[in-house]
Amino acid sequence: MEELCTERLVIREFSLTDADFVVQLLNEELFLQHIGDKGVRSAKDARKYLQDGPIASYSAYGYGLFHVGEKKTGKSLGMCGLLRRNDQPHPDIGFAFLEQYHAQGYAYESAMAVLDYGYDAMNLDTIVAYAGAENTRSIRLLEKLGLRFTGETRIDGIPEIQSMFSAAQQER
Repeated sequence: MEELCTERLVIREFSLTDADFVVQLLNEELFLQHIGDKGVRSAKDARKYLQDGPIASYSAYGYGLFHVGEKKTGKSLGMCGLLRRNDQPHPDIGFAFLEQYHAQGYAYESAMAVLDYGYDAMNLDTIVAYAGAENTRSIRLLEKLGLRFTGETRIDGIPEIQSMFSAAQQER
């Protein structure tokens, strides 16, 4: 994937050099609460997470979770991308940002760019999203992005029932 650029952001594939940032992001309190503990505690763990997760996904599907950085400064802010889960029929959009960058529009801006990439460059017809019922901030964002609540489901590896949201390319 070529870099995706928005007004304020650069969205690119992760590389192994992003390991220290990944350790920080995956151990934030809200990440652990809403997404879960990925067991990433060191740069070595983060490199394995990146290699087996996002980087493997780029090769297999042409998409995955992407690094989101500030265009002006190059600071790492978070991640946003598309995931392909073995137990689900459609790719889903996911995002997580360092807490200091919450409520500044970065998740919306990056998610819109990723949705456009999924529909336009990857020719995906449907993109879904999952959120726990208590994750009201993410649910509001998904609705703002144009995804609609379509029911509840279980996802491998997540014990709680998840609310599912969906948007088809022709609905945009």
